[in-house]
Amino acid sequence: MYLKHAFRGFLIALSVSFFSSSVIADFPTETIAGVDPELGTLVSTQWLSEHLDDADLVVLDCSVLVEQDENGGMRSVSARSAYEKGHIPGAGFADLTGDLSDNDSPYQFALPTPEKFSAVMGALGVGDDSRVVLYDNFGSGWAARVWWMLRWVGFDRVALLDGGLGAWTAEGRPLSTEAAEQPVRQLTPSPRPGLIADRNEVFESISNDSIHLIDAMPESHYRGEMVLYDWPGHIPGATNTPAFSLLDESGRYLPDDELAALFHGDRDMRTITYCGGGISASSDAFILTRLGYNNVAVYISSLQEWTTDLNNPMEVDTP
Repeated sequence: MYLKHAFRGFLIALSVSFFSSSVIADFPTETIAGVDPELGTLVSTQWLSEHLDDADLVVLDCSVLVEQDENGGMRSVSARSAYEKGHIPGAGFADLTGDLSDNDSPYQFALPTPEKFSAVMGALGVGDDSRVVLYDNFGSGWAARVWWMLRWVGFDRVALLDGGLGAWTAEGRPLSTEAAEQPVRQLTPSPRPGLIADRNEVFESISNDSIHLIDAMPESHYRGEMVLYDWPGHIPGATNTPAFSLLDESGRYLPDDELAALFHGDRDMRTITYCGGGISASSDAFILTRLGYNNVAVYISSLQEWTTDLNNPMEVDTP
């Protein structure tokens, strides 16, 4: 079911054009413990261009392709072939459809163990003393998911490229077809289990006012006007901040004041984001963290798990 319907919500938002420039907002990233003061959590194409040769910098392409399957549904597949045709010079390929997920799970993009994830990152050149910049081919959700996973294993010296590959190519910056040359490094996992929510905690949120649940799906799906999974609507009590509402027409994140206006609630409250498979939810979680929300988690399995159990309620908005 998930492979047929996953990320159709992404395609609903594909009408947004990603080819103009904007200025990166000045977020209070100094409030995030462990963040490199120069790198921050979001870098511009200009910054990356000037630092590509830094010895401690590792750049990773986190792209995934969403395509139509033979039954008219949607499926997500590896973007390695697109990476091989052209990527930011020196970038490695972080494969979310491959060894960065637990492919023995019934749910796509399930978390591997912290040890497995850290070993794969180490093989890509990410070590305890590295600085990392992540990007993807559309919307920054894939890159945000890897950003969240790196923070989950205790690594904070990581930023997203604002606007991703679209912003880079729109400015006429160079691409390369050469494979990345990074030595294998040691990334020591120090897991933060609180950054991940499971079904039981999400179920508890329905009757617990101290937990704020945020749905990152398109608004029409949240309201129940369209069905991407077995059931329409949203988890009871959830508010809706679609991941693509965080972006401007160039695919860069909105200024901080506009982003702050999209979220409501106590920044100290336990806040859980979800979507279909934990990708859009990671983009919401990325921005919430940058805005100073300090107890954020992603429900990784999200609706692909939630809607398989009739004991898990869903609700729709009525006119």
